[in-house]
Amino acid sequence: MAGLNIVFIASEATPLAKTGGLADVTGSLPHALKKLKHQVTVILPFYRHHLAKAGIKTRATDRIIEIWADGVRRHCPLHSAKVNGLDFILIEQDELYARDELYGPPGGAYEDNLLRFFFFNRVALEAADGVGRKVDIIHCHDWQTGMVSLLLKTQYQHHPNIARAKTVYTIHNLAYQGIFPADWIHRLGIPSHHFHPAGFEFHGQINCMKAGIESADSITTVSPTYAEEILTAEYGCELEGFLQAHAFKLSGIVNGLNIDEWNPATDSFIEAGYGPGKVTGKKKCKEVLQKHCGFEISANTPLLTLISRLAEQKGIDLLLANAKKWIGRGYQLAILGSGDSQNERILQDLAARYPKQMYFFRGFNEALARQIYAGGDIFLMPSRFEPCGLGQLMAMRYGTIPVVRATGGLRDTVTDYNASKSKATGIHFSEATPKAFDVAVEQAVALFHTPRTWSRIRSNALKRDSSWDTSAQTYEQLYRALIKK
Repeated sequence: MAGLNIVFIASEATPLAKTGGLADVTGSLPHALKKLKHQVTVILPFYRHHLAKAGIKTRATDRIIEIWADGVRRHCPLHSAKVNGLDFILIEQDELYARDELYGPPGGAYEDNLLRFFFFNRVALEAADGVGRKVDIIHCHDWQTGMVSLLLKTQYQHHPNIARAKTVYTIHNLAYQGIFPADWIHRLGIPSHHFHPAGFEFHGQINCMKAGIESADSITTVSPTYAEEILTAEYGCELEGFLQAHAFKLSGIVNGLNIDEWNPATDSFIEAGYGPGKVTGKKKCKEVLQKHCGFEISANTPLLTLISRLAEQKGIDLLLANAKKWIGRGYQLAILGSGDSQNERILQDLAARYPKQMYFFRGFNEALARQIYAGGDIFLMPSRFEPCGLGQLMAMRYGTIPVVRATGGLRDTVTDYNASKSKATGIHFSEATPKAFDVAVEQAVALFHTPRTWSRIRSNALKRDSSWDTSAQTYEQLYRALIKK
């Protein structure tokens, strides 16, 4: 069967530019699709500062695309890059993309983000039209590319290489929808006949995610459970009714990891390598992490870890409600993250008050994160909602047992000990309350003190297939089914 010509259009992708899990998906899934013999090209903005910081080498092509937007005719040279064998097309427009951040200053957003990404959507379609043979699939991601499929079906049908392409739109987090004032419609030439409640209108404003949901041939999200949850009022972010009307084309496909990059046997950031059946190195990693944190070096003391944004979505309040209690029981806590300033202050105060049991690193540090994944015993993810989550996949890959709230991708990827003792890779809890979280942690600690059972759970976690291979095959089936229609 002939391979497909697939174009990914996204606002970020590792290792070129990243703010979160979206970049991990758009930087990894294309590689897995290439292994299945498909031609894959990823189109991104040319983020000059981020590309330089990442050390990405690019090459200017001989193609320049000119587009009018907001009364200005802008010239966009196209650049190419090949990163780990994957082809990228990068759209240069320094006024829009040569900025310190991708979306806005910390805690904020650039006021012209709709201009920046609607413009990117237009130029990306022009660029996709020139990638070679006819494009079979255009795969878009989150609100920043929500207008692509609408533009394709209304204004780009005269472009022969993309006119018949099927569109897939992936929702990575429904909470971020790209909502802007309606006056941008005429300023940017957005197809106004779709500005109504069944289209991209939302309380009198533009909603980019609604545009993607309405116009794409298929909608996916990043786990089966999250696909069910977003159809409910609790998780639907005011779009549950709209999504229910489009549920016939909605599915959930769980994310994976780049298992070559996330491999405790070869990870240069950690003290000693290890893997299934050879776990001595993990004991050494725990000792090194305890020493780094200023803790007593003790194999028998439970070391609880968390790497997260310090936001309400992540259930940080549930951790803060229990932290002193866990410290009082003699546990050690190592936490890395940033976010809400009040949460940061509370964690800093706890670390200062209990330096022998509590460690907090504000911000992000790649080497330290790897050491925490490798050195911890128990990994905490009390998220109120979690479309997929990558932390639990990384923790299991490193044999650190996750305690997770049973929501979204956490429910789909972590096998609960209470549901299957023989296949368990972690512990679930259901209610988003401090008590339910504490009960789950106490169960994990009790299992930690039962060496034979803990060894089995850890072995299950280390052996779990968290690669992109299965998910890529599912996407391939979806792509082919769309083309067949």
